[in-house]
Amino acid sequence: MKMITAIINNNDSDAVCGSLRAEGFYFTKMSTTGGFLRSGNTTLLLGTEDDRVARALEIIRSNSRKRTVSTPVPVMPTGGELDMGLPMSSVVIGGATVFVTPVEQFEKM
Repeated sequence: MKMITAIINNNDSDAVCGSLRAEGFYFTKMSTTGGFLRSGNTTLLLGTEDDRVARALEIIRSNSRKRTVSTPVPVMPTGGELDMGLPMSSVVIGGATVFVTPVEQFEKM
């Protein structure tokens, strides 16, 4: 048995969860926040048999897409007048970060 921990963008959450449910996967869904952009994520905890891991990963991969967003870049003042306009930077977000770990024991109580 394996535990899949999948961190996905909130924009992809409904599609990923719906597709996993349609294939008979059970999971726990948690709201989480990313550390870099402090944006909303969804973290799924999914326990499954070894032979179903590849299918779960395929579902997550096909329903999680990357996107580019513009975000302000904080600038430290160097003296003189402070420019109130912050420069913008393009950042790729989305996709999924997935960890697959072995499970020694599983009990449903």
